[in-house]
Amino acid sequence: MFKNLPLFIGYRYTRSKRREGFVSFISAFSLGAMALGVAALIIVLSVMNGFDREIKSRLLKVVPHVTVTQHKGFSPDRLTVIAEEIAGDPAVRDFIPMVQGFVMLSKHGQQVGVNLQGIDPGWPTADLLADSMLNGEVEQLLEGDFRVIIGSQIARKMDLFVGDKLQITLPKASVTPAGIFPRIKRVTVSGVFEVGAQVDGSVIFIHQHDARKLLRLGDNYQGFQVQLYDAFVADEWIGVQGRQLFPELKWQSWTSTMGALFQAMRMEKVVVSLLLSVIIAVAAFNIIASLVLMVADKRRDIAVIRTMGATSSLVTKIFIIQGLSVGLMGIFSGTLIGCTVAYFIGDIVAMIESVLGIYFFDPSIYLISALPSKIVFADVATVIVSAVLVSFLATLYPAWRAGQILPAEALRYDQ
Repeated sequence: MFKNLPLFIGYRYTRSKRREGFVSFISAFSLGAMALGVAALIIVLSVMNGFDREIKSRLLKVVPHVTVTQHKGFSPDRLTVIAEEIAGDPAVRDFIPMVQGFVMLSKHGQQVGVNLQGIDPGWPTADLLADSMLNGEVEQLLEGDFRVIIGSQIARKMDLFVGDKLQITLPKASVTPAGIFPRIKRVTVSGVFEVGAQVDGSVIFIHQHDARKLLRLGDNYQGFQVQLYDAFVADEWIGVQGRQLFPELKWQSWTSTMGALFQAMRMEKVVVSLLLSVIIAVAAFNIIASLVLMVADKRRDIAVIRTMGATSSLVTKIFIIQGLSVGLMGIFSGTLIGCTVAYFIGDIVAMIESVLGIYFFDPSIYLISALPSKIVFADVATVIVSAVLVSFLATLYPAWRAGQILPAEALRYDQ
């Protein structure tokens, strides 16, 4: 009766090895999926952070960090007193008077509403604007010439070039004996700037003396701007310094004036993160599948250790550790790969472009020539913690089922 015993043992051994090999394959697949999900999330978030930094750095070249306006305006003497109080703060880089108003640009039937801002070639903001000039120079804005510098989007939309004439329509009408007529002024385009954001299509610059004349401000200014060394602490500076020095004034930071843009960018980042998190969810399901198969394959072994005194909670902990180890190895690999690729992604894309002879970011079309990236520790930590939590939750049910296996039943039916 024992003549077929060796064949039976060999069959059981071969079947066991095949099952273990399949379970190992599922575990390796789970590890790879987890590594892919974590790496993809880190890379994409780093690239989005890079674009966010790029846009903000471009915007802050022409957008004031802190703005204060007043309906009745500020006299030059009042601005001098305020400047003396604020200029002593080590966080303040520049104090600039402000003149601006909304006007309508017209040419050949095309009309665009823009924000007219007064600037002086001697003001610090002129140096920042000079770095973004495509054509012309800021120094060409001379008092009394009524020359303007327009954004690149306005120039493309209205087909404008340096030297072209424009018509500016002001919101306040002129009352004459012949009737009420809109106030119109012809100006000359002396330059084109490009920041790489919505400012390119909504702002034009003119000499501050001409701006005050057009807006009928006399010697007064509508407000002032404060440029900080670190623009990202503008809200904090307003709360700590601005409102304490002059609480009667209405302070506003660049984060509020550009709030809609950055809110949209934050929402886009959240949506992309949720979509890419599906990869981590797939990896979690793979961990569940591998543990379920492992529990089914190890029923006899579980029964043996249970008969030797192992408790149900101990068996549960063993399978939790088993499943969590797969997840942790995938998370570690994905974090290492993701951070490495995110750090060198600009060089990687440049190398691919040189090998293939194509340009993913043509400087003549896009506002950047390389893929930006910025690794933020908080984002990486969030991805890691989320992946660890998902991996842990994925192990709970299979591990609990393993702990519920009864030794007698497992040994009885394992023939």
